[in-house]
Amino acid sequence: MASAPSLVQSLKPSTSTDSATRAELSEIDASTKAPALFFLISSVLWLLVGTAFALIASFKMHSPEFLGDYEWLTFGRARAAHLNTVIYGWSVNAAFAVAFWLMARLSRSVLRHPTLLFVAGAFWNIGVSLGVIGILRGDSTSIEWLEFPSYATPLLFVAYALIGAWAVITFRFGKSKHIYVSQWYILAALFWFPWLYSVAQIMMIFDPARGTVQALVNWWFAHNVLGLWFTPIGLAAVYYFLPKVLGKPIHSYYLSVLGFWSLAFFYNWAGVHHLIGGPVPAWVQTAGIAASFMMVVPVVVVAINHHMTMVGSFGALKYSPTLRFIVFGAVSYTLTSLQGSSMAIRSWAEVTHFTHYTVAHAHWGMYSFFTMVMFGSIYYIMPRLMHKEWPSARMISIHFWATAIGIIIYVAGLSWGGIEQGFALNNVEKYPVFLDIVELTKKYLLSRSYAGILITVGHIAFAVNFTWMLITPSRKGATAPTLFRNPASMEMTR
Repeated sequence: MASAPSLVQSLKPSTSTDSATRAELSEIDASTKAPALFFLISSVLWLLVGTAFALIASFKMHSPEFLGDYEWLTFGRARAAHLNTVIYGWSVNAAFAVAFWLMARLSRSVLRHPTLLFVAGAFWNIGVSLGVIGILRGDSTSIEWLEFPSYATPLLFVAYALIGAWAVITFRFGKSKHIYVSQWYILAALFWFPWLYSVAQIMMIFDPARGTVQALVNWWFAHNVLGLWFTPIGLAAVYYFLPKVLGKPIHSYYLSVLGFWSLAFFYNWAGVHHLIGGPVPAWVQTAGIAASFMMVVPVVVVAINHHMTMVGSFGALKYSPTLRFIVFGAVSYTLTSLQGSSMAIRSWAEVTHFTHYTVAHAHWGMYSFFTMVMFGSIYYIMPRLMHKEWPSARMISIHFWATAIGIIIYVAGLSWGGIEQGFALNNVEKYPVFLDIVELTKKYLLSRSYAGILITVGHIAFAVNFTWMLITPSRKGATAPTLFRNPASMEMTR
């Protein structure tokens, strides 16, 4: 509830308007609190589970005997469990929480029908649990990004339908006269994901297509779930939190429009570049290559818009946890997207395809960009939901530096190792024995495990701070946001 205005405030209409805005946002935040916490707690739990599977899979790459006596933890199962846990457990739960919190705020609409979200969250997490258990039991479909057995996916469909219905209701009853750029991305993502997932499930699992069409559908889904689901949600968060924390508008509305529509037009075809040289029609590959290069347009446009918004405010990175994670993610989006376009060059694809380079690229996008943006978003949202600040700025600092340095080591090591691996695979005369190439890459696989340990330290710091915040009462007089340093004027805008 907003406090009663003072006499001075009553004599200043602008101050009164500000108080009214804060009161309205506080009411909206309060209405989203319970379901948002449900999804965020679920996401943090899945993040820890997924991290454990990641470490197991990574260690098995250079030490196959590690946990070798456990059938359910063979590399094929642990790796698939890691992928699906972090994608559908951590990432989607975090995306749901951030997306509907942003949608409620930007629509200026209190949460209606929260039961829909609770039921959806329950169905989604039961579905993910069944899927992961099924993978560990050996029921995986063995189709990349779609490994969940068929008995788990109907629950995910029900969950998503409920969340989609909720989003339409919230947008329909919103009071805002304008549609902010973040809303474009969220609404589009909420439409694109069920389209991608349902088509892929039907054509790959329930009524499988035949021949090379399967490969086309698989990469169409795997690539587009990154570009048309996680990317729009991540960009929506960047477009909201960047100007919000800095207290100034985004640089250009028109660049935002161009970035959104060019992403919508070009990304859909880009996934085909993963099949260059494969048994698919040449014109399909060429279309994929052309679309991949056209993707430079939205990437550069978004990068310019974000950079120009930051100009003159880079000093704020010293203070704001939210801004530090968000900017790290935004810069990573630009770099990994340009790298993705370069992977469509035929001669370069001959070197990098089927190597660790592709693995590094996927982690650069999903972790350096999307996950870091979600961390930054959670650091902003949680104090508004809980009406108290993060207990420890030191924990946030450990979280940031451990994950940032860890993922840089991860991407750099596997990228370089993947290039060496690619040249070796194409040089049969020098490397006639495949195991020699495996030995060649072993040092890079070790660097991957070291980086994974560092990232795990960051995740534990985040989970401890998150839990600490949930269970401890707010400190008296602690009204300023948790910052790395003063001034306390940062992130005060509600």
